[in-house]
Amino acid sequence: MAASSGLLLPVLATFLLPVVARGQPGAAERRCFCQVTGHLDDCTCDVETIDAFNNYKLFPRLNELLESDYFRYYKVNLKKPCPFWNHNSHCGIRDCAVKPCPSDKVPDGIRSGSYKYSEEANSLAEECEEAKRLGAVDGSLSEETQQAVLQWTRHDDSSDSFCEADDIYSPDAEYVDLLLNPERYTGYKGPDAWKIWNSIYEENCFKPHNVKRPLASGRGHMFYKWLKGVCVEKRAFYKLISGLHASINIHLSARYLLQDTWSEKKWGPNVTEFQQRFDEVLTRGEGPRRLKNLYFLYLIELRALSKVLPFFERPGFQLYTGNKSQDVEVKNLLLEILRLAKSFPLHFDENSFFAGNKKEAAKLKEEFRLHFKNISKIMDCVGCFKCRLWGKLQTQGLGTALKILFSENLIEKIPESGPSYGFQLTRQEIVALFNAFGRISTSVRELENFRNILRDMR
Repeated sequence: MAASSGLLLPVLATFLLPVVARGQPGAAERRCFCQVTGHLDDCTCDVETIDAFNNYKLFPRLNELLESDYFRYYKVNLKKPCPFWNHNSHCGIRDCAVKPCPSDKVPDGIRSGSYKYSEEANSLAEECEEAKRLGAVDGSLSEETQQAVLQWTRHDDSSDSFCEADDIYSPDAEYVDLLLNPERYTGYKGPDAWKIWNSIYEENCFKPHNVKRPLASGRGHMFYKWLKGVCVEKRAFYKLISGLHASINIHLSARYLLQDTWSEKKWGPNVTEFQQRFDEVLTRGEGPRRLKNLYFLYLIELRALSKVLPFFERPGFQLYTGNKSQDVEVKNLLLEILRLAKSFPLHFDENSFFAGNKKEAAKLKEEFRLHFKNISKIMDCVGCFKCRLWGKLQTQGLGTALKILFSENLIEKIPESGPSYGFQLTRQEIVALFNAFGRISTSVRELENFRNILRDMR
């Protein structure tokens, strides 16, 4: 892009401001945030409590954690084919590209997949674990049969998973430095992007086809009338997806390409973009609902962090990169964040989920899990690689949070020392869990910035 056209972007933004009635200072803020206050549906918490807790207590610590080596490197396969439709087109926009990390830049401890500080000890631990898993198997079985038994065991272990996880041992899987590939506006939009979200909402949100989602047909009131009448679990599922969608849109609005010249690129908040997605008038009342769903998502993921504390508190658990002193510091910071999450006064009560008839509850839980797993597969259909990266990471993070919430009994039984066979998290799940919550936390923090900007607009 020519230098002059880059400089024109902020000017053009002024002329592209939405056509809404101009009023007194603060009118623009009210159109986006008038309903984003007070108590949240299906929760005892309120927006103001979350804002104060996140923006001034948790967000700064979480940012520091995510800059550490353990949490900045994420292994992902961006070459998996779309499993649902023929998808050969990829985004040609340069900001859609992802820069993989050369293997020699990734800390040895992360590449080795070890949680120990001794390679020999780690190897021995793996041998012991495999021996225990095969302990009940007849030793006279062929090696091929024994491997099949291990494969079945791994399948059983994944039965509580809410995501279709990448095979990190695939030759197509590469480490990505998340700090060098930040989530921001890439220019990826139009029919391809619409198809992704349409597939998620129309085919995976427990919704009958005759009930159109908001803005799809201008009959949003019918959708919410339907939503109010369904069980709390299906209502929560929709709000989680809507909250995730809102969070992604906030990131794109907050890190927008404002200037692109030969000398520099400038990224920053684009108020026009934010208004187009969340202004009450422009979205026919839908925008503020999306923002409230973001807060619902925040509460769900925060609750998961508070529940998983015993897993990370074990003395034997290490966030291993190979740098012992730094790893100790990072674990201490991690525990500080988890204990802070646990101290939050108005947690979401997940006991309202899957209550009642046990058989029906188990069936609904499995449907819930499979629907979300399907959404994680849809991420492989995203044409923009950077969007695909962050989409896969955030769905895996939310899926891990759901896995934690629905594994409470197993977490309570984790021994203080020794292996935890009932409940496990892989490094991929750990990195995704905290980075996904970091995105939600950032969104809540960015809302304060947009609120302040809009407050001064007429």
